Amino acid sequence: MLGPSKNVRSFYAPSGSMSPSLISGDYFFVNACGFDCIEAKRGDIAVFKLPRNETIDYVKRIIGLPGDTIQMKDGVLFLNGSAVKRTRLPEPYINSGSRGNKSAIDQYEEKLPNGRRYLTLDLTSRSILDNTNEYRVPEGHYFVMGDNRDNSLDSRVLAEIGYIPAKNIYAKPLFIFWSDDLERIGMKLD
Repeated sequence: MLGPSKNVRSFYAPSGSMSPSLISGDYFFVNACGFDCIEAKRGDIAVFKLPRNETIDYVKRIIGLPGDTIQMKDGVLFLNGSAVKRTRLPEPYINSGSRGNKSAIDQYEEKLPNGRRYLTLDLTSRSILDNTNEYRVPEGHYFVMGDNRDNSLDSRVLAEIGYIPAKNIYAKPLFIFWSDDLERIGMKLD
């Protein structure tokens, strides 16, 4: 029998920066055992303390490990100088706005060199964060990005988020336990 665990906590996704993996209004459980028991790998979704204000929790996808170089060129992710494989899906993601309006957004599957696959959204290849300088991830830090690439404040904005110290990563999402979209309940997050 499974008993209560102090390591399982619940979180709420207040924005769509991780869409389509997490959408605004999703409630999800995490394993909050701290960095000591979380092996952070490329492609993992992680909860971390914001480096400039550790009272704020963020959830993003780990893209870069210590020593990696990251760059965006025309909306394409480059990892250590090579373009990450990106395949456009035939069906767009349908985004429902707060006023009931709907919009179609291009969806892509990215495949990292370690084989991890996940979906990203791309409104345009000409947004401010679609063409960046090259970032080099410092030792003991990670580079994170939201899956909704044109609507995510993440490591690409060094003054706001920047590189995430390993000690700030403390939880790994498990699954969605409640959502306004009932079909999402029980969806595993990885």
